[in-house]
Amino acid sequence: MTWTERRFARNSAVELAHDRLQEGADGEPLLLVTGLAVSRHWWPGELCAAFADAGFAVARHDQRDAGESTRLPKPAARGNPFAALAAGRGAAYTAEDMADDAVAVMDALGWKSAHLFGHSLGGVVAQGVALRHPDRVRTLPSSAALPSDVGGLSAFRHLRLGTLAKFARIKPARDRGGRIATGLAVARLCASPGYPFDEAEALERIIADVDTGIADPDAQSRQIGAPWHGPPLAELRLPALVLHGTDDPLLRPSAGRATAAAIRDARLVLQPGVGHDIPRERHTAVAAEVRALADRASRVDGRA
Repeated sequence: MTWTERRFARNSAVELAHDRLQEGADGEPLLLVTGLAVSRHWWPGELCAAFADAGFAVARHDQRDAGESTRLPKPAARGNPFAALAAGRGAAYTAEDMADDAVAVMDALGWKSAHLFGHSLGGVVAQGVALRHPDRVRTLPSSAALPSDVGGLSAFRHLRLGTLAKFARIKPARDRGGRIATGLAVARLCASPGYPFDEAEALERIIADVDTGIADPDAQSRQIGAPWHGPPLAELRLPALVLHGTDDPLLRPSAGRATAAAIRDARLVLQPGVGHDIPRERHTAVAAEVRALADRASRVDGRA
Protein backbone atom coordinates (compact mmCIF):
# COMPACT_ATOMS: atom_id res chain seq x y z
CA MET A 1 0.00 0.00 0.00
CA THR A 2 1.53 3.29 -1.14
CA TRP A 3 0.45 6.89 -0.56
CA THR A 4 1.34 9.79 -2.83
CA GLU A 5 3.63 12.48 -1.51
CA ARG A 6 1.99 14.98 0.81
CA ARG A 7 0.46 17.98 -0.89
CA PHE A 8 -1.37 21.04 0.38
CA ALA A 9 -4.76 22.44 -0.53
CA ARG A 10 -5.66 25.99 0.43
CA ASN A 11 -8.82 27.51 1.89
CA SER A 12 -8.07 31.21 2.31
CA ALA A 13 -5.14 31.38 4.76
CA VAL A 14 -5.42 27.72 5.81
CA GLU A 15 -3.23 25.05 4.23
CA LEU A 16 -4.54 21.48 4.35
CA ALA A 17 -2.14 18.53 4.13
CA HIS A 18 -3.50 15.61 2.13
CA ASP A 19 -2.46 12.55 0.17
CA ARG A 20 -4.12 9.75 -1.76
CA LEU A 21 -3.71 6.03 -2.04
CA GLN A 22 -2.01 4.97 -5.25
CA GLU A 23 -3.79 1.61 -5.29
CA GLY A 24 -7.31 1.91 -6.68
CA ALA A 25 -6.67 5.39 -8.08
CA ASP A 26 -9.14 4.78 -10.93
CA GLY A 27 -12.02 4.09 -8.55
CA GLU A 28 -14.80 6.36 -7.34
CA PRO A 29 -13.53 9.28 -5.24
CA LEU A 30 -13.74 8.67 -1.48
CA LEU A 31 -12.51 11.33 0.93
CA LEU A 32 -11.79 10.25 4.51
CA VAL A 33 -12.53 12.97 7.09
CA THR A 34 -10.63 12.54 10.36
CA GLY A 35 -11.76 12.78 13.96
CA LEU A 36 -10.96 15.22 16.73
CA ALA A 37 -7.43 16.66 16.42
CA VAL A 38 -5.89 13.53 14.89
CA SER A 39 -4.00 13.41 11.63
CA ARG A 40 -4.73 11.49 8.46
CA HIS A 41 -2.27 8.82 9.65
CA TRP A 42 -4.83 7.63 12.20
CA TRP A 43 -6.84 5.93 9.46
CA PRO A 44 -6.05 2.19 9.66
CA GLY A 45 -4.08 1.16 6.60
CA GLU A 46 -6.03 -2.06 6.18
CA LEU A 47 -9.31 -0.12 6.17
CA CYS A 48 -7.98 2.17 3.42
CA ALA A 49 -6.90 -0.90 1.44
CA ALA A 50 -10.36 -2.44 1.92
CA PHE A 51 -11.93 0.72 0.48
CA ALA A 52 -9.59 0.52 -2.52
CA ASP A 53 -10.47 -3.14 -3.02
CA ALA A 54 -14.14 -2.13 -2.96
CA GLY A 55 -13.62 0.18 -5.94
CA PHE A 56 -12.79 3.52 -4.36
CA ALA A 57 -10.00 6.03 -5.00
CA VAL A 58 -9.06 6.90 -1.43
CA ALA A 59 -7.78 10.27 -0.21
CA ARG A 60 -7.33 11.59 3.31
CA HIS A 61 -6.47 14.98 4.78
CA ASP A 62 -5.49 16.66 8.01
CA GLN A 63 -8.21 19.00 9.17
CA ARG A 64 -7.19 22.50 10.25
CA ASP A 65 -5.55 22.40 13.69
CA ALA A 66 -4.37 18.81 13.19
CA GLY A 67 -1.46 16.96 11.64
CA GLU A 68 0.51 19.01 9.16
CA SER A 69 -2.29 21.45 8.36
CA THR A 70 -2.39 25.05 9.58
CA ARG A 71 -2.76 25.59 13.33
CA LEU A 72 -4.88 28.59 14.27
CA PRO A 73 -4.83 30.83 17.34
CA LYS A 74 -7.53 30.53 19.95
CA PRO A 75 -8.82 33.85 21.35
CA ALA A 76 -9.99 32.33 24.63
CA ALA A 77 -7.95 30.90 27.48
CA ARG A 78 -6.74 27.31 27.54
CA GLY A 79 -9.45 24.86 28.56
CA ASN A 80 -10.76 21.34 28.36
CA PRO A 81 -12.12 20.47 24.88
CA PHE A 82 -15.40 19.20 26.27
CA ALA A 83 -15.86 22.40 28.24
CA ALA A 84 -15.53 24.22 24.90
CA LEU A 85 -18.23 21.95 23.46
CA ALA A 86 -20.56 22.67 26.37
CA ALA A 87 -20.03 26.41 26.37
CA GLY A 88 -19.65 26.99 22.63
CA ARG A 89 -16.99 29.55 23.47
CA GLY A 90 -13.65 30.60 22.12
CA ALA A 91 -14.39 29.73 18.52
CA ALA A 92 -11.49 30.62 16.22
CA TYR A 93 -13.49 29.46 13.18
CA THR A 94 -16.80 27.86 12.31
CA ALA A 95 -17.94 24.40 11.34
CA GLU A 96 -18.69 25.91 7.94
CA ASP A 97 -14.97 26.73 7.60
CA MET A 98 -14.11 23.11 8.32
CA ALA A 99 -16.64 21.94 5.73
CA ASP A 100 -15.12 24.32 3.18
CA ASP A 101 -11.68 22.86 3.97
CA ALA A 102 -12.85 19.44 2.78
CA VAL A 103 -14.13 20.98 -0.45
CA ALA A 104 -10.78 22.73 -0.95
CA VAL A 105 -9.08 19.35 -0.70
CA MET A 106 -11.49 17.92 -3.27
CA ASP A 107 -10.68 20.84 -5.56
CA ALA A 108 -6.95 20.18 -5.16
CA LEU A 109 -7.53 16.53 -6.03
CA GLY A 110 -9.53 17.50 -9.13
CA TRP A 111 -12.70 15.88 -7.79
CA LYS A 112 -15.99 17.49 -8.76
CA SER A 113 -17.74 15.24 -6.26
CA ALA A 114 -16.87 12.43 -3.88
CA HIS A 115 -18.19 10.01 -1.33
CA LEU A 116 -17.39 11.38 2.15
CA PHE A 117 -16.59 8.96 4.96
CA GLY A 118 -16.32 10.82 8.24
CA HIS A 119 -15.47 9.25 11.59
CA SER A 120 -16.21 10.85 14.99
CA LEU A 121 -15.80 14.63 14.59
CA GLY A 122 -15.05 13.90 10.93
CA GLY A 123 -18.58 12.52 10.61
CA VAL A 124 -19.96 15.82 11.89
CA VAL A 125 -17.80 17.74 9.42
CA ALA A 126 -18.85 15.46 6.55
CA GLN A 127 -22.50 16.08 7.42
CA GLY A 128 -21.77 19.80 7.23
CA VAL A 129 -20.18 19.41 3.80
CA ALA A 130 -23.26 17.53 2.57
CA LEU A 131 -25.56 20.28 3.87
CA ARG A 132 -23.43 23.18 2.65
CA HIS A 133 -22.19 21.70 -0.65
CA PRO A 134 -24.69 18.97 -1.62
CA ASP A 135 -23.56 19.02 -5.26
CA ARG A 136 -20.06 17.94 -4.18
CA VAL A 137 -21.15 14.89 -2.15
CA ARG A 138 -22.19 11.61 -3.76
CA THR A 139 -22.97 9.71 -0.57
CA LEU A 140 -22.46 10.26 3.15
CA PRO A 141 -21.22 7.37 5.27
CA SER A 142 -21.00 8.68 8.86
CA SER A 143 -19.28 6.68 11.60
CA ALA A 144 -19.33 7.12 15.40
CA ALA A 145 -20.57 10.70 15.09
CA LEU A 146 -22.99 13.13 16.67
CA PRO A 147 -25.65 14.81 14.54
CA SER A 148 -24.12 17.96 13.04
CA ASP A 149 -26.81 20.26 14.43
CA VAL A 150 -26.54 19.05 18.03
CA GLY A 151 -24.14 21.11 20.10
CA GLY A 152 -23.62 22.69 23.48
CA LEU A 153 -25.13 20.98 26.50
CA SER A 154 -27.61 19.08 24.32
CA ALA A 155 -24.71 17.01 22.96
CA PHE A 156 -23.93 15.67 26.41
CA ARG A 157 -26.94 13.37 26.48
CA HIS A 158 -25.10 11.27 23.89
CA LEU A 159 -21.71 11.34 25.66
CA ARG A 160 -20.43 8.85 28.24
CA LEU A 161 -19.26 11.09 31.07
CA GLY A 162 -17.00 8.46 32.62
CA THR A 163 -14.89 8.34 29.47
CA LEU A 164 -14.84 12.14 29.29
CA ALA A 165 -13.36 12.19 32.79
CA LYS A 166 -10.62 9.78 31.67
CA PHE A 167 -9.83 11.97 28.66
CA ALA A 168 -9.67 15.03 30.91
CA ARG A 169 -7.00 13.35 33.05
CA ILE A 170 -4.66 12.87 30.05
CA LYS A 171 -2.03 15.60 30.32
CA PRO A 172 -0.25 17.25 27.36
CA ALA A 173 3.02 15.47 26.60
CA ARG A 174 6.37 17.26 26.74
CA ASP A 175 8.55 14.91 24.69
CA ARG A 176 8.38 12.22 22.02
CA GLY A 177 8.00 9.36 24.46
CA GLY A 178 5.21 11.17 26.24
CA ARG A 179 3.40 11.85 22.97
CA ILE A 180 3.54 8.16 22.07
CA ALA A 181 2.24 7.20 25.51
CA THR A 182 -0.56 9.75 25.24
CA GLY A 183 -1.56 8.53 21.80
CA LEU A 184 -1.63 4.96 23.01
CA ALA A 185 -3.77 5.93 26.00
CA VAL A 186 -6.27 7.63 23.67
CA ALA A 187 -6.31 4.63 21.32
CA ARG A 188 -7.02 2.32 24.25
CA LEU A 189 -9.86 4.53 25.49
CA CYS A 190 -11.47 4.43 22.03
CA ALA A 191 -10.89 0.72 21.45
CA SER A 192 -13.65 -1.83 20.77
CA PRO A 193 -14.42 -3.99 23.82
CA GLY A 194 -15.61 -6.86 21.63
CA TYR A 195 -12.37 -7.14 19.65
CA PRO A 196 -8.68 -7.59 20.51
CA PHE A 197 -6.76 -4.34 20.88
CA ASP A 198 -4.04 -4.26 18.22
CA GLU A 199 -1.30 -2.35 20.01
CA ALA A 200 1.23 -2.80 17.19
CA GLU A 201 -1.16 -1.27 14.64
CA ALA A 202 -2.03 1.56 17.01
CA LEU A 203 1.64 2.33 17.64
CA GLU A 204 2.31 2.40 13.90
CA ARG A 205 -0.34 5.11 13.46
CA ILE A 206 0.80 7.03 16.53
CA ILE A 207 4.47 7.05 15.55
CA ALA A 208 3.58 8.25 12.04
CA ASP A 209 1.86 11.19 13.74
CA VAL A 210 4.22 11.66 16.67
CA ASP A 211 5.58 15.11 15.78
CA THR A 212 2.15 16.61 15.10
CA GLY A 213 0.18 14.47 17.51
CA ILE A 214 -3.06 14.77 19.38
CA ALA A 215 -1.81 16.02 22.76
CA ASP A 216 -2.95 19.61 22.15
CA PRO A 217 -6.07 20.51 24.17
CA ASP A 218 -6.20 23.98 22.60
CA ALA A 219 -6.47 22.52 19.09
CA GLN A 220 -9.06 20.04 20.31
CA SER A 221 -11.05 22.87 21.87
CA ARG A 222 -10.94 24.93 18.70
CA GLN A 223 -12.20 22.04 16.57
CA ILE A 224 -14.92 20.80 18.90
CA GLY A 225 -16.04 24.33 19.72
CA ALA A 226 -16.48 25.42 16.08
CA PRO A 227 -20.15 26.48 15.83
CA TRP A 228 -22.50 25.43 13.02
CA HIS A 229 -24.80 28.14 11.62
CA GLY A 230 -26.15 26.18 8.66
CA PRO A 231 -29.36 24.25 8.09
CA PRO A 232 -30.51 21.40 10.32
CA LEU A 233 -29.56 17.85 9.48
CA ALA A 234 -33.18 17.07 8.62
CA GLU A 235 -32.74 19.11 5.43
CA LEU A 236 -30.07 16.75 4.09
CA ARG A 237 -31.24 14.95 0.95
CA LEU A 238 -28.36 12.65 0.08
CA PRO A 239 -27.88 8.88 0.40
CA ALA A 240 -26.54 8.28 3.89
CA LEU A 241 -25.18 5.42 5.98
CA VAL A 242 -24.83 5.74 9.75
CA LEU A 243 -22.43 3.33 11.49
CA HIS A 244 -22.19 3.18 15.26
CA GLY A 245 -20.71 0.73 17.73
CA THR A 246 -23.04 -0.57 20.41
CA ASP A 247 -20.10 -0.49 22.84
CA ASP A 248 -18.72 2.93 21.90
CA PRO A 249 -17.06 4.13 25.12
CA LEU A 250 -17.36 7.82 24.15
CA LEU A 251 -20.63 8.26 22.24
CA ARG A 252 -23.74 6.33 23.14
CA PRO A 253 -25.56 4.51 20.32
CA SER A 254 -28.25 7.17 20.76
CA ALA A 255 -25.94 9.49 18.78
CA GLY A 256 -26.06 7.15 15.77
CA ARG A 257 -29.79 6.64 16.13
CA ALA A 258 -30.38 10.42 16.29
CA THR A 259 -28.20 10.99 13.22
CA ALA A 260 -30.01 8.32 11.21
CA ALA A 261 -33.42 9.54 12.36
CA ALA A 262 -32.64 13.08 11.20
CA ILE A 263 -31.61 12.07 7.66
CA ARG A 264 -34.38 10.88 5.38
CA ASP A 265 -33.93 7.24 4.28
CA ALA A 266 -30.58 6.89 6.06
CA ARG A 267 -29.46 3.31 6.76
CA LEU A 268 -28.47 2.71 10.38
CA VAL A 269 -26.00 -0.10 11.14
CA LEU A 270 -25.33 -0.75 14.83
CA GLN A 271 -22.15 -2.82 15.24
CA PRO A 272 -22.04 -5.14 18.28
CA GLY A 273 -18.80 -5.06 20.24
CA VAL A 274 -17.47 -2.02 18.34
CA GLY A 275 -16.18 0.99 20.24
CA HIS A 276 -15.10 4.44 19.05
CA ASP A 277 -12.70 2.97 16.53
CA ILE A 278 -12.99 0.68 13.50
CA PRO A 279 -11.38 -2.63 14.47
CA ARG A 280 -9.50 -4.68 11.90
CA GLU A 281 -12.12 -7.42 11.96
CA ARG A 282 -14.74 -4.92 10.72
CA HIS A 283 -12.73 -3.33 7.87
CA THR A 284 -14.07 -5.52 5.07
CA ALA A 285 -17.65 -5.29 6.33
CA VAL A 286 -17.48 -1.49 6.65
CA ALA A 287 -16.04 -1.17 3.14
CA ALA A 288 -18.83 -3.42 1.85
CA GLU A 289 -21.47 -1.19 3.49
CA VAL A 290 -19.95 1.91 1.88
CA ARG A 291 -19.80 0.11 -1.48
CA ALA A 292 -23.47 -0.92 -1.18
CA LEU A 293 -24.45 2.68 -0.39
CA ALA A 294 -22.55 3.94 -3.46
CA ASP A 295 -24.19 1.29 -5.65
CA ARG A 296 -27.66 2.21 -4.42
CA ALA A 297 -26.99 5.88 -5.12
CA SER A 298 -25.66 5.05 -8.59
CA ARG A 299 -28.79 3.10 -9.46
CA VAL A 300 -30.96 6.05 -8.40
CA ASP A 301 -29.19 8.93 -10.14
CA GLY A 302 -26.97 7.24 -12.71
CA ARG A 303 -23.69 8.58 -11.32
CA ALA A 304 -20.66 6.29 -11.44
